[in-house]
Amino acid sequence: MDFHPSVHARNHPEKPAVIMADGRSLTYRELDEESNRFAQLLRARGLQIGDTVAISLENRPEYFSLVWGAQRAGLVFVAVSCRLAAPEIAYIAQDSGAKLLVSSTYLNKVLDEVAALAPSVPQLRLGGVGVHDLEAELAKMPATAIADERAGGDMLYSSGTTGKPKGVRVPMPEEPAIGAPTSLMMVASEVFGFTKDSVYLSPAPLYHAAPLRWSMGVHRLGGTVVVMDKFDPEHALQLIEKHKITDSQWVPTHFVRLLKLPEDVRTKYDISSLKCAIHAAAPCPIPVKHAMIDWWGPILKEYYAGTEGNGFTFIGSEDWLTHPGSVGRVITGVIHICDENGDEVPTGTEGQVFFEGGGVFEYHNDPAKTAEATNKHGWTSLGDIGRVDEDGFLYLTDRKSFMIISGGVNIYPQEIESLLVTHPKVADVAVIGAPDPDMGERVVAIVQPANLAEAGPALAAELTDWLNPQLSRVKMPRQIDFRDELPREPTGKLFKRLLRDEYKAAAALEA
Repeated sequence: MDFHPSVHARNHPEKPAVIMADGRSLTYRELDEESNRFAQLLRARGLQIGDTVAISLENRPEYFSLVWGAQRAGLVFVAVSCRLAAPEIAYIAQDSGAKLLVSSTYLNKVLDEVAALAPSVPQLRLGGVGVHDLEAELAKMPATAIADERAGGDMLYSSGTTGKPKGVRVPMPEEPAIGAPTSLMMVASEVFGFTKDSVYLSPAPLYHAAPLRWSMGVHRLGGTVVVMDKFDPEHALQLIEKHKITDSQWVPTHFVRLLKLPEDVRTKYDISSLKCAIHAAAPCPIPVKHAMIDWWGPILKEYYAGTEGNGFTFIGSEDWLTHPGSVGRVITGVIHICDENGDEVPTGTEGQVFFEGGGVFEYHNDPAKTAEATNKHGWTSLGDIGRVDEDGFLYLTDRKSFMIISGGVNIYPQEIESLLVTHPKVADVAVIGAPDPDMGERVVAIVQPANLAEAGPALAAELTDWLNPQLSRVKMPRQIDFRDELPREPTGKLFKRLLRDEYKAAAALEA
């Protein structure tokens, strides 16, 4: 059986493949024809199987025409964040070896800078003019399939939260047929229950791995993807009611914002159509997940995996309620918890999480980073710290790179953040280690208050008093600062590196 939008275009041409939150839409027939035109354009511009195209777009229906066009042309497609600065986009375009950068006039000013920084990478833009006019170029192309269709795949870059972004390169699909089933699509179907009748809500930017890959998985099955241009908690509830959403993808930050809506807003929308709420990207604070299950029912399904595709764990609500805080048992690969020498530690002991036997990957143009992610046994890691209990459930402690060492004691910020974010006066929080002349590092909590007018010493004291009975003294923040907003991606991923660099620079000036 073929799992591809082109099949659904033949069988159900007028079925919506994409519905934007603002009402724009794309049928399967339109998706098929537009993706064919883009594949034809790629060939006309000399891009062949195995070449790379970069796509930097805001959320819009055409995103899917472009990625499916690249997929059926056998290309490697690189989804680039449209929130990056010109030097960052230029770096990814050049580092990936892209032979074309596709974007829109939404980024005109940035793209002009990119053109100066990366003149060897030609550009086409939706809404562009002259040599950059993508619509004009597509209009010249036939809406029929290219003669040499072959399945391509993505190469997605890390968001650079801990350093310069790196492309995660996975092998091209072994099966050349564009409609061959993929492992992620099989997980979507067999683990999460997606079907041709699924109506899937994607509230996050499509340039990230999970939104893009799960949305394409829905398209392979013939379902409909509803896309938000940006996340707003009440609007998400409105969309669930309006489109009778059956399946959805979230991150813990979304849940926190949903739960902080007033009770009358939370209860005014009919969300009874929702059968599956997937979440990942970061461990969810236990009180937050309990509250979501109380509200939505036992439909929350959590997984732990990375863009690298080297392993996959899963846990449903029922198992989570008996193993709170776990990210599940492995369903792809074998988990090993290892010490600093790469040797396994006893069950229940914390260590670095490695996978054996999962997908193969490498960091593009960075053999040192690839080697760093691989231990002496050949097992690979995403850099997370965790433990596995006697039932085989994995619990994540934090990322190794975020660990704070204060007075020789290892402190993981995630535990502190998970507590603080549940306080009713806290909208968001980041905990970092700042340089300290006596302790090496001190624990600093950077809080975005629910009401900015309350920011100050009185709120800091209130939060400290509230934390005291819940944390050991060594983990208590020695400093609480306030910000009107924290540097987060729309997916919820926090740019801790920016905060840590800021505090390091301030400490250096004081020295």
